Amino acid sequence: QVKLVESGGGLVQAGDSLRLSCVGSGRTDDYTMGWFRQAPGKGREFVATIGPSAGSTKLAVSVKGRFTISRDNAINTAYLQMNSLEPEDTAVYYCAASTIVVQTVDEEWQYDYWGQGSQVTVSS
Repeated sequence: QVKLVESGGGLVQAGDSLRLSCVGSGRTDDYTMGWFRQAPGKGREFVATIGPSAGSTKLAVSVKGRFTISRDNAINTAYLQMNSLEPEDTAVYYCAASTIVVQTVDEEWQYDYWGQGSQVTVSS
């Protein structure tokens, strides 16, 4: 069982940056880590994923070039660096962990553990 806790969300203006952190309660270096988001009135959508050794990453087309996913296995933490934020990025951002490590993991159902979410609001 892995408990995930996100932090770093907040209210910012368009063009600003934020870094979300996701800390695992135990070792997370055997898991693929991912970030998803859910905007008001919409379903949860994939944002980014990173393999256990950080050797493989994937970003959604909508955030490519603006967001970066990384991890520090020594402290069981995954990060989502968000630059050039847009009002369309406003959502609750969720961190997730998956036991699938041999393929790209970008579907919600592939993740086993989820954090409680962190609100990101971008004003225009």
